[in-house]
Amino acid sequence: MAFRSGFVCILGRPNAGKSTLLNALVGEKLAIVSPKPQTTRNRILGVLHIPRRKGRQAAQVILLDTPGIHQPASLLGRRMMGEVHEALEGCDLSLLIVDATRKFEAEDRSVLNMIRRAKTPALLLLNKIDLLHSDKGKLLPLIDSWSKLHSFKQIIPLSAKKREGLDVLLETILQGLPEGPRYFPEDQITDQPERFMAAEIIREQILFETSEEVPYSTSVVIEEFEEKGSLTRIAAAIFCEREGQKGILVGKGGLMLKKIGTSARMEIETMLGTRVFLELFVKVRADWRDSHDFVEQLDWRRQLEQLSGRAKV
Repeated sequence: MAFRSGFVCILGRPNAGKSTLLNALVGEKLAIVSPKPQTTRNRILGVLHIPRRKGRQAAQVILLDTPGIHQPASLLGRRMMGEVHEALEGCDLSLLIVDATRKFEAEDRSVLNMIRRAKTPALLLLNKIDLLHSDKGKLLPLIDSWSKLHSFKQIIPLSAKKREGLDVLLETILQGLPEGPRYFPEDQITDQPERFMAAEIIREQILFETSEEVPYSTSVVIEEFEEKGSLTRIAAAIFCEREGQKGILVGKGGLMLKKIGTSARMEIETMLGTRVFLELFVKVRADWRDSHDFVEQLDWRRQLEQLSGRAKV
């Protein structure tokens, strides 16, 4: 039997459950998750290896988690939307994931328009059906209303958090993939470098521990990442836009920064399988979200290019 493979783009509005779905399908935490919107800022790639079994071909599904679709108000926001467009361009199948508990709004129409322009076969995923509780009778009218808006290949109710409906989704994805090569070796589940994942874990803790404008005004840059045997030394800079935000991030007597660092260190240790010595610094860079050079610096692909350039010198 021939091998199947292809690129599958996950897109939707902020907080629809895109990153939760990626993590659930791959079986590993590749993307950070928080209740706050616009948590994901970059395309996150996850590789799902499907073994051959009776009646089913072996396959490789390359999943692309994308930032939540929104009207950008900064250069960072426009770059995030650029990530969505780039992911859609080369995919074989798109998964539009929507929160089944929310009403259809203008932002949903924007997402539909993107799918129509891409002309890529699409599945509609009605997520968070576990939250409907006794209102599951609303599911059929919801399916009917969405089916009138676009000719989806299939509409699948599911709960990414509870892992309900994922088997149906996976089988449907496999049916929609073309025959193709194995793009990644069987032991690889992402193309993200560990230093980028460490930065994201730190940012996730900031999202959990802070509120109002602070989470959206911060970014994390790994300045040092050194592995020596069973110990990994990491120095990370947390950038914010104002001194007041720095005060919140540091906290009284440094307690907030310590709390963020302790939680992040424990999760990074789990990811790396080593002990971690983590140093965090908070720096102020006014209006960094509208700084072209700084926003470009946050792209881990650009960071790898810079590190590679230094190594050659």
